Amino acid sequence: MAKGKREYVWLECKECSNRNYRTSVNVSEGTPKIELKKFCSKERKHTVHKIRRK
Repeated sequence: MAKGKREYVWLECKECSNRNYRTSVNVSEGTPKIELKKFCSKERKHTVHKIRRK
């Protein structure tokens, strides 16, 4: 079974612009607009993270 096209992206904190997490997303239909609340080690609290490419 063929898998869709996937690409690795970074999740960047909106407050401090620190790239904390790396994940893969399906880009066969365009890059999704994802915003997740994740823990930022620099801010030491949960903040909103957005997709950024390197």
